[in-house]
Amino acid sequence: MSLSTHVLDITTGLPAPELAVVVERCHRDAWQHLARACTDADGRVRELYAPHAGVHRLRFDTGRYFVDRGVHTFYPEIVVTFQIVDEGAHHHVPLLLGPFGYSTYRGS
Repeated sequence: MSLSTHVLDITTGLPAPELAVVVERCHRDAWQHLARACTDADGRVRELYAPHAGVHRLRFDTGRYFVDRGVHTFYPEIVVTFQIVDEGAHHHVPLLLGPFGYSTYRGS
């Protein structure tokens, strides 16, 4: 059905706007670029890609996000790799972000 994300900056307690996100799919042991977007003012990318079954990853450009805010970060990029089995289901991958840590989970 679709793939979405929502990024929250836990240092401010607010959404993370204008954070670049790239979607890639592993195909024959190589990563294929599928889509690129930036989070909106609410920290969301509502319809990032219509995924197919297989292993995918989201690459979040956290380095640029923090540089633009004058904050040093230990993680210049966060990569979340996941597997899609049911193409008909909605897949939501939230990211809770800080300059020295992050967390993610399968959302709904």
